[in-house]
Amino acid sequence: MLIQKAIETAVNKALGVETDHITQQKLQIVVLQRGWVVVGMVAISGDDVTIGNASVIRVWGTTKGIGEIALGGPTKDTVLDPCGVVRAHKGSVVMYIDCVESKWAGKLL
Repeated sequence: MLIQKAIETAVNKALGVETDHITQQKLQIVVLQRGWVVVGMVAISGDDVTIGNASVIRVWGTTKGIGEIALGGPTKDTVLDPCGVVRAHKGSVVMYIDCVESKWAGKLL
């Protein structure tokens, strides 16, 4: 747990996120307004949503919807477009989907 906290602190510092105000940080798929779907490490600070190690999910590549890749990781047909860090206002978020981190290991930046 101590190592996990140290990693989170380092990531937050690199992303410029104020750690005193973070209400959440975990691997999630974030559905944004206008059809953007992004996966990465999500940190919420006030009205700001920062998604680190982010990739836009261009093609889900699933037969059971987006939940399939949230729970099982990307499929052979999933197309991810790495984009570094994505920042959005929390009002632009349609929904967050928690991911099983072990299934995404090595799949993001």
